[in-house]
Amino acid sequence: MSQNPFQDEITTDYEVISSKQEPKNKPDTKTMLKHLGLFLLTVFFVTMTGANFVGFDPVLFPFGIPNTGDILRGLLFAGLLLAFLTFHEFGHYFAAVHHKIKVTLPYYIPIPLGIGTLGAVIRIKERINKMHKLFDVGAAGPVAGFIVALAVLLIGFATLPEPDFVQNFAGHEELKEYVAQNGAYPDFITDEVEGQGVLTVGNTILYTALASMFDNVPPMWEMYHFPFLFAGWLGLFFTALNLMPVGQLDGGHILYSLIGYKKHSIVARIFFACITALAGTEVIPVLRELISNYVQLPYAEWVVWGFALYILMNKAFRTKGYWVNAMIGLSVLLTIGYYSIFGIPDPGQSSFIWLIWSFFVAFVVKVEHPPVQIEEKLSPTRRVIGWLSMLIFILCISPNPIYMN
Repeated sequence: MSQNPFQDEITTDYEVISSKQEPKNKPDTKTMLKHLGLFLLTVFFVTMTGANFVGFDPVLFPFGIPNTGDILRGLLFAGLLLAFLTFHEFGHYFAAVHHKIKVTLPYYIPIPLGIGTLGAVIRIKERINKMHKLFDVGAAGPVAGFIVALAVLLIGFATLPEPDFVQNFAGHEELKEYVAQNGAYPDFITDEVEGQGVLTVGNTILYTALASMFDNVPPMWEMYHFPFLFAGWLGLFFTALNLMPVGQLDGGHILYSLIGYKKHSIVARIFFACITALAGTEVIPVLRELISNYVQLPYAEWVVWGFALYILMNKAFRTKGYWVNAMIGLSVLLTIGYYSIFGIPDPGQSSFIWLIWSFFVAFVVKVEHPPVQIEEKLSPTRRVIGWLSMLIFILCISPNPIYMN
């Protein structure tokens, strides 16, 4: 089920619960109105909050109401983002219906902050006991969502306006002056923008490859102004979040179906250590600054983070001592390795996405996938789709997805 910070987001895509009832996927009128109401409220919130990102004269909703022109741009953004989300969730839904599995319609989750939604969720109301059914339901959502998000992004690249389009936006005076003089976007963040602090979207392998094929592509710290680019990037990133091969995320279902229970358990534990390592890169600079305001103790921030890791690993691995200690060590080593390659980020650049996601996985999604009753070998076509899904994860994930530069 989509449970994103932002998603299956930011994002599991569905929940498996037991039920003795026969699958009956015929919602009554009251149920359909409830789901429709949540959808329409989500459209409203994504439109209003999205206008703050893509509007020419942005107003931070709910503290103000954007003008009509910005609302229309926000509505475009909402239509694009919710198209991705809807295809993703109904991919799961129709796969479940195809296999005669009892399932609910998607519940859209509106929120008047951020991008206006926490994603959507469907509930599968009986245990899936065959491997190929688990795979189909798990893979259908991200595959459908990826196709839509990729199409949105390509349309955005193909229809990009000239760089002087930034003259339409409020503020950005130094950027406008640079573009007016040079007819192109700068390769650096201007002093004015740097002083204000600007929302920067992290690059990914796929985005970088596609952007290199087109002209007039805005820098990552201006990309969120463009509805197609921002909605496409979010769709691809949320797809990657859901494809993480842990627990009952989509990627957990897919990889479990590909390699079985024992191998998946090992991979999922190591992967969870990687997620916590990224969380460590966000948290440690902030802890260092906070602690230094009160006391000067060398490596105190590492001790505090180590304690948090101990809590996370114990919850994730159910106090399996060997794995708890081994994955704490691996997580710390990976964080140190990240710092040695990319440097220690400024505390203001921490978005805490991976910290939130680490706790979300440990306490909600779980690391290990519950065993399936009948473990069968997937067909060649399913295996190809499964490994391509894992490739999509690699191409669309970003170690520092959204931060203030």
